[in-house]
Order: sequence, then structure tokens, then C-alpha cells
Amino acid sequence: MSVSVSVVGEDQKKEMGVRRGRSPVGVMFGWLGRQPMKVKGFLAVTFVVLTLLAMKFLVKNRDYFFIASEAVHAAGIIILIYKLTTKKTCSGLSLKTQELTAIFLAVRLVCSTIIESDIHTVLDFATFVSTAWVIYTMRLKLKSTYIKELDNFNIYYIVVPCSILAFLIHPYIRYISFSGILWAFCVYLESVSVLPQLRMMQNAKMIEPFTSHYVFALGIARFFSCAHWIIQVYETGGAYLQLIGHGYLWFPAALLAEMVQTFILADFCYYYIKSLKDGQLIMRMPV
Repeated sequence: MSVSVSVVGEDQKKEMGVRRGRSPVGVMFGWLGRQPMKVKGFLAVTFVVLTLLAMKFLVKNRDYFFIASEAVHAAGIIILIYKLTTKKTCSGLSLKTQELTAIFLAVRLVCSTIIESDIHTVLDFATFVSTAWVIYTMRLKLKSTYIKELDNFNIYYIVVPCSILAFLIHPYIRYISFSGILWAFCVYLESVSVLPQLRMMQNAKMIEPFTSHYVFALGIARFFSCAHWIIQVYETGGAYLQLIGHGYLWFPAALLAEMVQTFILADFCYYYIKSLKDGQLIMRMPV
């Protein structure tokens, strides 16, 4: 009897130790995981709204949102460079997404150089050079580790519609009218450039850490950019959206493009954070 009591006592102590050892973040995620989908959705919307309100009052210069977006994107590219140089493999990485990224960065560099060269131009140039190096490494040095069969998204389904949409809906720029079309093209292309990477990860079912860190960085970058547009719409009392009634569709289209990519990456970011919480180094995509 005494032996059984001591065993039960030890088990209770271990269980209590596990409970006490759980971090507040782990407890929070555990509670969140047990909630119905409607509750999760409500909490997610509430968190986003509160974050946007905090950013609105804390960040006075709205241009910092774009700078933060470009800086986080550049950090994501640095993560890829570290992977390629240390692991000597590009497995799990979509070459087509990198090529689409290089295209919209090159177009944006041309436009920003013509219109106004500033810190954005410097950040875009650094990101473009880094992306070009990633493409060079994947195509030549690490070609044998690139899984072409899984990277099967046809980029013409992205480039052609973006080109047509840019020709139809673009900003009116006083310098050179064609620059407006190019600028719209890079905005639309950037909003969907991650689709080949997401398709490849869906095909592979599992994602190694560096690729998942890179895609998560893209999600954070898009959130900063989207936050800029949402706060602008709020501060102007919806004036941008009212331009639709005057036949000027650029601002609503740009806002929609930012929101599309943000929502595309939101689902991935959820599973990324969930994997980190569970201590999983290899992230598994949902079926």
C-alpha cells in the first residue's frame, strides 16, 4: 500500500511540475487551441484591430511602415542566403517565386529612380541584388538540390493578368505616364508573387526551418505595408474608397492587392507560430 501511495505521489508531483513548468505563452496557446473556430476568428480580428490602433498612435510618420516592410523582406532574403551558403541546398525553395520577386523589384527600382530616389530605393536595390544572387545560386551552384517537380506553378498565370490589370488600373504620375503602369504592375505582381512558394510547400507537405522563416518574414512585411493603407483609409474618413465613384480605381485596387497577399500569408503565419509553440523544427502544411 505504501509503495502504491508513493508512486501516485510521485506521479502527481511530476504532473504538477509539468503544469508549473509551462510558460504563460504555452498556456495561452493551449487555451486558444481548445476554442471553437468562431472564437478563434473573433480573437484574431480583435488582435489585428488592436495592433493597428497601437501602430496608429505610436508611429507618427506613416512612411516608416513601408521602410519596415522593405527591411523585413530584406531580412527574409538574408535568411535564405544563410541557408544556401551553410546548408548547401535549396530544397524546398521556389525558384519561380524568387524570379517573380526579382521582376517586381527591378520594375520598382526603375520607377523609384525616375520618380524620386530615397531610402526605399536603397532598400529595394539591396533586396534585388540579394534576390539575384539567390537565383544565380539556385540555377547554377545548387541546381542538383532544386526540386523542379514540386515547383510547378505556371508563372504566366501571374505575370499576364498583372500586366493587363496594370494597363487598365494604374496611378496617374505627372513625370512619365508609362511609369504609372509599371508601378501598378509591380504592386500587383508583389501581391501574388509568393503563390509559387506556397504551392511548392503544399506539394512537399513539410517545410524545413529556413524556408518557413523566410515566408513568415514575407507575411510580417506584408502586414506592415497593409497596415499603412488601412490606417490611411481610416484617417481620411474613407476618402480613398470614395474615389471609386469618380472612376479612379487605383487606390482601392492597391489596397485590395495588399490585403490579398496579407490574407494569403495569414494562414501560413498561423501554422508557423503554432509549430514554434509546439517546438517543431520541421513545419507540416495542413492537408
